[in-house]
Amino acid sequence: MKVIQVGIGGMGNAWLRAVLASPVIEYAGFVEVSEKVAAEQVEKYGLDGSRIYKSVEEAIKAVAADGLINVTPPQFHKAVSITALEAGIPVLSEKPLADTRATAQEIVDAANRTGILHMVTQNYRYKPPIQTLKNALDSGVAGEIGAVHVEFFKGPHFGGFREEMAYPLIIDMSIHHFDLMRFFLGSDPIRVFGRSWNPPWSWYKGDASAAVVLDFANGVTVSYDGSWCSQGRETDWNANWRFEGSQGVVAMVDSQVYTQLTGAEPTLVETVPMTRTDQDYLLHEFYEAVTQGKPPVTTCQDNIKSLGIVFDVVQSFETGQVIQITTN
Repeated sequence: MKVIQVGIGGMGNAWLRAVLASPVIEYAGFVEVSEKVAAEQVEKYGLDGSRIYKSVEEAIKAVAADGLINVTPPQFHKAVSITALEAGIPVLSEKPLADTRATAQEIVDAANRTGILHMVTQNYRYKPPIQTLKNALDSGVAGEIGAVHVEFFKGPHFGGFREEMAYPLIIDMSIHHFDLMRFFLGSDPIRVFGRSWNPPWSWYKGDASAAVVLDFANGVTVSYDGSWCSQGRETDWNANWRFEGSQGVVAMVDSQVYTQLTGAEPTLVETVPMTRTDQDYLLHEFYEAVTQGKPPVTTCQDNIKSLGIVFDVVQSFETGQVIQITTN
């Protein structure tokens, strides 16, 4: 299977490593608008510089590809993805699906209209600690889950577009955690309420801290507290999770999963082994979907529900209101 990768700097490095290590996928070509980045990546990875193009349209005309990996900033996702879909090329796109609700819906509409696959890389689902936590919850060990508490505190200095966003934490990072809420609970939220703010020391232009409460259709309430400009005592990227159940608690702290039944001592859960994780998992799932017709999980049609939470939360920030969520 041959793919075109659009965007080879920044997060593109993770996909370059994944594709170059894959035994079943190879590059047909690349798209990179920065000559500096292109030259650096040719040197670093030994890429064929003659197959690096300045536009998606140019690349599609020049090479035969079975798929396209979209690693552009969110505001460019619509143009790149729809161009590929209309050319009959399946897309594996970095999250978020798009930068606005309207453009995300346009991508979904294009995928539905063309019948071409569009997947979103919600790679956090495919990490061993996350799969371990999911298995513990599905075992029913804690009984009926009634409430979930999520804490996420990090202080990354990315530079670039993230530091210019109005709501960098919620739009670029919390999409992972919102998607995991849907994954863990097997349900979708019906209402959200939140507040955002930007601490005086923040290096982001937009609000980098937030507190959100989400009510899910299955009756579970989730509280989410996070910051992307934390000055210490950081969590890891997976966040810390606590599921309160009728018979006990399931928790993940620093990517270690524990169960504790009422009146008993905590028990560390053995981590689930995985042959593939993160980008490697999603890349192989994309390969199986394209070559074998195996239905993937994180299609754009499903992922727009996770992205919708982001925009509903932002709407709550800006209006100060509880937002009732309509089903997609």
